[in-house]
Amino acid sequence: MQELAKTHRVFIHAGSILEKIPGDDERIHNTTVAFDRDGKEVARYRKIHMFDITAPDGTAYRESAAFKPGDAIATYDCEGVTVGCAICYDLRFPYLFGALVDKGAQLIALPSAFTMQTGKDHWEVLCRARAIETETYFCAAAQTGAHTAGNETRHTYGHSLVADPWGHVVAKASDGVGVVSARVDPKRVAKARQMIPVAQHRVKLAE
Repeated sequence: MQELAKTHRVFIHAGSILEKIPGDDERIHNTTVAFDRDGKEVARYRKIHMFDITAPDGTAYRESAAFKPGDAIATYDCEGVTVGCAICYDLRFPYLFGALVDKGAQLIALPSAFTMQTGKDHWEVLCRARAIETETYFCAAAQTGAHTAGNETRHTYGHSLVADPWGHVVAKASDGVGVVSARVDPKRVAKARQMIPVAQHRVKLAE
């Protein structure tokens, strides 16, 4: 990915990647790494929220058995646009995205592999909700199709999309493999935040 960024003179937000942990820990990190046009690493984010759930069909997912959660948020500058990092199941935790906005995020990138069952009901509505709440562009690349996990075949939902700061889906892949692109305008972020200044209206509640 680093070589591709350097060769083609593009930014690459690469994730999620399996990252070995130094030492005796047998677990790994689920990691996003971003590179600039020179191939320089500009961000490294390790997924914080572990996917430990039981799906509607009874399939159990225990990500924490193999993965160690990260403990820090990450942002980087992409030629004047601040990009916030998140991965997959993080999507369900609004406070994480609020923290990214506090760090200046104008665009959030979320590589993902949502299950078919949860994806068909929750994927788009959650992506749009996070875009609306944060008033950012929300770029969600999603794995699609079947893959093998141990002795079972699992299906991911796909439907990569980009939502704008007003929550409109401005680009979306249909079923199957596809390519999605959209134009990002920081002025639209500023305009949304001017019209509905939610960050200024945030109230700290008494405990």
